[in-house]
Amino acid sequence: MLFLKRYNLLFVTASLIFIFSLMTAIALCNFWWLLIPFAWILIPVIFNYAVSFTEQLFWLMLIFLPLSTELMVIDSLGLDFPDEPLLILITGIFIVKMICKPSLFPKHVLKTPLFFLLVLHLFWIFICCFFSVNPILSIKFFLAKIWYIIPFVLLPQIIIKSQNDFKKLALCLLLPILFVVMQALIRHSFYNFSFEGIKQVLDPYFRNHVNYSAMLVCLLAVLWSVRKLTPINQFSSALINAGIVIGLAGLIFSFSRGAWIALILGVFAGMIIHLKKMKIILIGSIVSLSILIAWLSINNNYLKFAPDYQHTIFHTDFGEHLQATVTLKDVSNAERFYRWIAAVNMIIEKPITGFGPNNFYDNYKSFTRSRFKTWVSNNPDHSSVHNYFLLTALEQGVTGLILFSALFFGMILKTQQLYNQLHNKFYRTIAITTGIVLVMIGTVIFLSDLIETDKIGSLFWLNLGTIFILQDKLTEEQHSIATRVLPFSDNV
Repeated sequence: MLFLKRYNLLFVTASLIFIFSLMTAIALCNFWWLLIPFAWILIPVIFNYAVSFTEQLFWLMLIFLPLSTELMVIDSLGLDFPDEPLLILITGIFIVKMICKPSLFPKHVLKTPLFFLLVLHLFWIFICCFFSVNPILSIKFFLAKIWYIIPFVLLPQIIIKSQNDFKKLALCLLLPILFVVMQALIRHSFYNFSFEGIKQVLDPYFRNHVNYSAMLVCLLAVLWSVRKLTPINQFSSALINAGIVIGLAGLIFSFSRGAWIALILGVFAGMIIHLKKMKIILIGSIVSLSILIAWLSINNNYLKFAPDYQHTIFHTDFGEHLQATVTLKDVSNAERFYRWIAAVNMIIEKPITGFGPNNFYDNYKSFTRSRFKTWVSNNPDHSSVHNYFLLTALEQGVTGLILFSALFFGMILKTQQLYNQLHNKFYRTIAITTGIVLVMIGTVIFLSDLIETDKIGSLFWLNLGTIFILQDKLTEEQHSIATRVLPFSDNV
C-alpha cells in the first residue's frame, strides 16, 4: 500500500512537471524547456550511478583527458568538455562521501611533508583571492584548483592499489593520445607535414601544438616505462615499439621547440635520478638562474636583448623559425621577453599577495616596456605570461612562488628518494618515470603557462598523487621487511 502511494506521488509530480514544461515551451516558443522532465528522471539515476561507481568515472575521466575539447559556456567562461564536468562531479561526490564517512579519507597522505606544502599552497591561493584586483576571477581559479587536486591527488589513493591499477592508468592515457597522434599525422600528411600545417590538424582535441606536444612528450615517458615493465615477447614488443615510433613521429612533427628540449632534459633527468644527483643539479640550476637574473638587472643589462620591431617576425618555414630563435628575431620569444619584463615589474609593484590568481591579462599592459614590444603584443588570444613561475609570483606574490616551487622541487626530490629506497622493480620504475615527467613538465611550464590547462595540469597533479601512493608502498615494503627480520633477531 505504501509503495502504491509513493508510486502515485511520483507519477503525479512527473505529470505536473511535464505539463508545466510543455506550457512554458509553447508560451515562450522555446522547446528547450521540454528537457526538464527528462532531467527530472535522468539526474537522480546518473547521480546514483556516479556515487556507486565513482571508480568507473575516474577511469573514464582519464580516457577523456587527451580527447577533451575546449568549449565556451559564456564569453568569459570556458570549459574543457567532457573531462572538466567529470572532474567537478567526481569532486562533489568525493566531498559528500568524506563528510558521510570520514574514515574513507586516505590518511597516509597526512604523513608526508608534501601534503602539508599542498595545503599551504591552496591556503595561500585562497588568501590571495581577498587581495585580488578581480576577486571573481581569483575565486574561479581557486575552485578549479580544488576540482583538479581532489580527483588527481586524493581519489587515486583510494582507487589505485595494485600494479594492475597502474597498468590500467597507463592504458587509459596512452591509447587515446596515440589515437590523437595517428589522426594528426594522417591529417598533417595532406599539408606535407609543414610547420604551418600542424596548426590545422589538432582541432578539436588540442588548442595548439604547444599543449599537444607537451602532453605527448610526458606520455612518451609513460610509454617508455610500459616498455621497460612489459614481459618481452614478440607481439607485445612490436606493439609498444610501434607506439613509441608513432609518438616520436608526432613529437617531431609537432614542431614544438619546448617539447623537444623537454624530451632531452627528461632523458638526462632519468640518468640523474639513477645516479642520485638530482639535489645537486637542482641547487646548481637555481643558483645559475639567480645569477643570470641578477646580471640582467644590473645596469639594465636586459635592454641589450631588446628586439628589432621590424625584424621580429613569424616564419612559416621551420628552418627559418629555428634560425630566428637563435638570432633572437623570432616573434614568439621576443613577445615572451616583453611579457616577462611586465611580470617582473608587476612583482615589484605587489610583491606580497600579487595581483590575484587569474589576473595577469587585465593588468599587465601598463607594466610593459615599449622597447620590447612586438607586432603581436595586442594579444588577441588573451594568452598569459608564458612562464608559470613568473605567473605564480605576479599573481600570488613571492610567497606564492616560494610555496609552489617548494612543492614542485620537493616532488622531484621525492621521486629520487623513492627510487633509491623502493626494492620492487615495478614501483622503482614508476618512481623514476614520475621524476622524468615532472622535469619535462618543469621545462614546458618555464616557457608556457600549462599547469592551469586540463592536459598538463591533470598530469602534474596525478604525479603528486602517484608520489603519495608510492610512499605508501614504501611504508608497506619497509614494514614487510621488518616483520621478516624481527623473528630472526629474537631467536638470536
